[in-house]
Amino acid sequence: MAHLEVIEAGFRTTLQDLGRTGFQRFGVPVSGALDAVAFRAANLVAGNAPDMAALEVALTGPVFMVAAEYVRVAVAGGDIALEIAGRGRTPPLYSVMLTRGDRLKVVAPRSVAAGYLAVAGGFAAPPVLGSRATSLRAGFGGFDGRALRSGDRLPLGQISAPDGPERSAPMLELNRPETLRVLMGEPDRDFAAAARAAFLAGSYTVTTAADRMGLRLSGQVVTSLRPGEGSSEGLAPGAIQVPGDGQPIMLLADRQTTGGYPRIAHVITADLAAAGRLRPGDVVTFNAVDLEQAAAARRAQAAALAGFAVGIKVNGAAGGIDAAALAEANLVSGVISGEE
Repeated sequence: MAHLEVIEAGFRTTLQDLGRTGFQRFGVPVSGALDAVAFRAANLVAGNAPDMAALEVALTGPVFMVAAEYVRVAVAGGDIALEIAGRGRTPPLYSVMLTRGDRLKVVAPRSVAAGYLAVAGGFAAPPVLGSRATSLRAGFGGFDGRALRSGDRLPLGQISAPDGPERSAPMLELNRPETLRVLMGEPDRDFAAAARAAFLAGSYTVTTAADRMGLRLSGQVVTSLRPGEGSSEGLAPGAIQVPGDGQPIMLLADRQTTGGYPRIAHVITADLAAAGRLRPGDVVTFNAVDLEQAAAARRAQAAALAGFAVGIKVNGAAGGIDAAALAEANLVSGVISGEE
């Protein structure tokens, strides 16, 4: 079977897609890519639908040996890059064809927390509950429910990538954010007006207690009207909880499905990918927006991704993907309302 052999696994390299939705009521975490925008971009440049499973790379990148006739790959996410033995370095958002025996190193991004390696045709890992996302804490999905190890053989979805021109794309804004937009929780339910104002006025540093589950923040202490844990409630993506020490925790892709800490705010959908780029030591502030502004930001992000797809170049010609490919690309899931 055509595969990539793992020579060096890198740090916490996992197979991800856009998440395992529809099962949180059973306690199943969503997981999926930390940075869904970079994830989609890597897939599109590789010639895939934007939701096809790809590898998430962090801190130190993996090294692979190609065991297939032809494999087309692309990376996205900050300053991630590819190094092919004897052929030099390929920057992000450029596809490149590899052949049997090629040795490929993914240079992990230093500017963001995670980057993505997409392979044309994807990976042949079996879906679990409709998704190939790796749930590290639960131990299922992806490649045997875990991060890659040296000696693993990642089966490819195609025996051989079809011949054709390489692709490149305009650069995307994929930097770490200085400010994240949030929807604030219900007034006076868990936090008094003074605590809400303090949260929005403060700045927070991402601590070393940071992983795919969430980011512990250090900064302005926020005092809850009900400190400590209360009754568990469902957790939405981007929830910002405040435990008893008053230091917020921002929940990410591998978050638990319920929690009892009071929640002061939720990062809006359009900023979730940016939140996933944050690294320990980064400083971030929060800006409150209303539901209408959050919906407008999501529409703007969807439009930007659609424009990115149309702007992909094939053999130097702008607009290289055809209408059929664009129509098949589910660039953003869900709708805001029927009227919109």
